[in-house]
Amino acid sequence: MLLLAIDTSTTAITVGLHDGSSVVAEETTLDARAHAEHLAPGIRAALASVSAATEDVTDVVVGIGPGPFTGLRVGIVTGRTFGFALGLPVRGLTSLDALAHQAWVDGRRGDLLVATDARRKEVYAAAYALGDDGALRTADPVVARAADLPPELRALPSAGRGPALYPDAVPHSCGPLDVSGGALADLAVRRLASAGAGPADGLQWVDPGHGFDGLEPLYLRRPDAAPAPPSKKSTLG
Repeated sequence: MLLLAIDTSTTAITVGLHDGSSVVAEETTLDARAHAEHLAPGIRAALASVSAATEDVTDVVVGIGPGPFTGLRVGIVTGRTFGFALGLPVRGLTSLDALAHQAWVDGRRGDLLVATDARRKEVYAAAYALGDDGALRTADPVVARAADLPPELRALPSAGRGPALYPDAVPHSCGPLDVSGGALADLAVRRLASAGAGPADGLQWVDPGHGFDGLEPLYLRRPDAAPAPPSKKSTLG
């Protein structure tokens, strides 16, 4: 197994590789505006670091957000294209889950708020319970002003860039700040294993009920651009 994980939902353009036993490579560039420029070189660098070729990849996982429109689509389209070209399965995972999983891997336990930058003075946020078996999402992702989140959530230790951007509303930062490609890859392999799809049959699609999402971007808000309304033809009597 060589699983490729891609996420472009946050400031981090991040790629991870997992061989079924551990994360073997990660490449991350911090740039909120240049996802398309950095992603392909990051994939090439990650593969080169373990002397692997694109043909060695067996599975692809992409973070589906929530995240800003343009950057998020770069990662999802790249993952889809990579999988299509090589005939590989492509699965989606909520990016906030990867941040919570990284906090769990780092040793944090208890309740956690993940709050990432949604721009427009808002955050993407979800709540988790971090126990011995991993990070369980307890509140689905929302987009809101940090100060408008329920007080019991704002009082929790928080991962993501929300606490740095809005420290008065979300004062208890505990990291990590951005999605890690390695954490996304590790979470994907764990969910594959829990669904009974390990390295021996890692090319099989996994039903979303086993812990994977679809591949549609999780925007949580409408894009700024919208089709123009149809013009009204004048009728002269």
